[in-house]
Amino acid sequence: MPVNALLGHYRTFSIAYGINDRGEIDGFSTIPGDSATHSFVLKNGVMTDLGTLGGPNSQSFAGPSEALQAAGLAETSMSDPNGEDFCGLGTNLVCLGFLWQNGVMTPLDTLGGNNGQADEINDQAQAGGWAENSTPDPNCPAPQVLQFRPTVWTEGKIEALPLYPGDPDGAAFAISDKGELVGASGPCAAYDPRYGVPLQPQHALLWRKSSVRAIDLGNLGGKINNTGFAINDMEQVVGASDLPGDTVQHAFLWQKGVMTDLGTLTGDVVSAACAINNKGQVSGVSIDASGQNLRAFLWHNGVMVDLNSLIPANSPLYLLHGFGINSQGQIVGFALQTSTGEVHGFLATPMPAEGNLASVSPTAEGEIRATSKFALPENARKQLQKWVRIRRFAPAPADPQ
Repeated sequence: MPVNALLGHYRTFSIAYGINDRGEIDGFSTIPGDSATHSFVLKNGVMTDLGTLGGPNSQSFAGPSEALQAAGLAETSMSDPNGEDFCGLGTNLVCLGFLWQNGVMTPLDTLGGNNGQADEINDQAQAGGWAENSTPDPNCPAPQVLQFRPTVWTEGKIEALPLYPGDPDGAAFAISDKGELVGASGPCAAYDPRYGVPLQPQHALLWRKSSVRAIDLGNLGGKINNTGFAINDMEQVVGASDLPGDTVQHAFLWQKGVMTDLGTLTGDVVSAACAINNKGQVSGVSIDASGQNLRAFLWHNGVMVDLNSLIPANSPLYLLHGFGINSQGQIVGFALQTSTGEVHGFLATPMPAEGNLASVSPTAEGEIRATSKFALPENARKQLQKWVRIRRFAPAPADPQ
């Protein structure tokens, strides 16, 4: 599986979040000088800066669509009137979801509040995300003030999605081409960078098209930190869920009403599944007990494999996190550039002999090699903690010495 860094040169940090079936990629990167991040789309090796809505930062996530539309969040130049930091970037600016197409970034409506975020866009130009309404939530810890609801935007028109009964807040993290969405709901909480929202996700949810209720996907035994991160057109859902005792989370696959624990890579304790294609192949991250070191994984046909074991042994990249996977089995995410200690987006493409990854298994001779864990350098850790709004299980801060 050849792998290459997508962005380098004068930028020291980038993440590739999504890839469509044309091999076009979106994500975000620091701008020259590393003062802020901007969303990008990458087509035929050419990166396009999507700009912002007047503020310093924008970020794109799952996607883009086959029509090269991208969605995400962008800051405006206006300070939030309630002093909120809804995007988690430390600027306290009003933050809005956006739709980008043909060089134009269009802001998306909220539900009457000040802020919103879009996460994924499908091939029908529907975007899933979350947005504030005008109702204060007295249980929100500062600086969050207003309630927020899972939402879908269709032709620019916003619709609030139902919550699990009794939950006040929620978010939609992904949408399929059939218009089905997944996410979570629960009580307002301190901003959690694993999810990019001030939420304690208690119920992993599925919203079928035109559904009048949210479908609870269940859990792996934990009461909190249960959420769906991605859905394919076969209504297979992946995400992360706490195990009994609520001390660690594992990646899960949900299909036909059954949630399956995908486990972790050998020696690790935490995992999260972030993307699934229509062949049921899953990409994500596995993390050790320290919370400091992480490895990108591929899960297929019941087997979780360290993605680093499938790339050339002399690769200059160590693959940290797999965020997106398309129907060709191409995987994008972020990797450590071992020579510089910088973090950059990567693209990993299966070789024709790999049969779009279908032959990957523990007994596939010559395909899987042993790998050792790589201790993430402190400068790389600081980059991730500074720039990754939706960390989706990036490393925790190092313990004080």
